[in-house]
Amino acid sequence: QAQLVESGGGLVQPGGSLRLSCTASGSSFTIYSMGWHRQAPGKQRELVAIITSAGSTNYADSVKGRFTISMDNAKNMVYLQMNSLKFEDTAVYYCYAGATIKGTYSVFWGQGTQVTVSS
Repeated sequence: QAQLVESGGGLVQPGGSLRLSCTASGSSFTIYSMGWHRQAPGKQRELVAIITSAGSTNYADSVKGRFTISMDNAKNMVYLQMNSLKFEDTAVYYCYAGATIKGTYSVFWGQGTQVTVSS
């Protein structure tokens, strides 16, 4: 009933920028929050940033001041602007949406997009 598709990942040099996009599609759902998690090689998946439909945001300490999350409620899209990228930002980035479907809250995940920071 809800599908998330990410785009914008790729290879970038340290200090560079990337902009990730995620679009939620489907029917009979109401989105309350969207965000991004990432999983680096050999590490557990971690929260990167989250934004609610009301506009409140939260970031991991490691990305504060460098990453910016935004949301287009009308289009059911979330973006992650990533600046000043570091080697340690290399990971698969997963989009998620917290939504209700017929009154039941569920979390939906995208397939992930690879971000590689390398010189």
